[in-house]
Amino acid sequence: MSSRTPNHEIVPLETTHYVRDHCLCLYAQRAARMLARRFDEALRPLGLTSGQFSLLMSLNRPLPPTLGSVAALLAMDRTTLTANLKPLERDGLIELRPDEKDRRARRLVLTERGRGLLFRAVPVWTATHRDIEAMLAAGGADRLRADLNALLGRDDGKDRS
Repeated sequence: MSSRTPNHEIVPLETTHYVRDHCLCLYAQRAARMLARRFDEALRPLGLTSGQFSLLMSLNRPLPPTLGSVAALLAMDRTTLTANLKPLERDGLIELRPDEKDRRARRLVLTERGRGLLFRAVPVWTATHRDIEAMLAAGGADRLRADLNALLGRDDGKDRS
């Protein structure tokens, strides 16, 4: 048996170039990695990653959210969310508490320490976000958000809770 791939199983280089130049998934992945690196670098002095900032921000509400609602907002499965919560809980930034009305559900509570860290992180996020938006053409950030939300099947992507 030959170790060479038969000619009929070879993807032409033109196809490789087409995918490289047109694949929305590839473009979204590359952009997401660049954005995460920029925010990670900016938030590093506070001991936060971009993902942790987003998670803490998702808890900043009048009524502490359920695990399921945060997982849905962040487009994470519950197992991944739980793994991401552990360091925040260990560091005293969040607490998991049973729901008072439904003891099977758990609510995620931003602690005083977590609120303080989030308060210090917001100006860092704001400056970084402003710099990134400035890289886009006028109106580009709003258009990008609208297009990404369209892919998610949402009107505006805003969680009203």
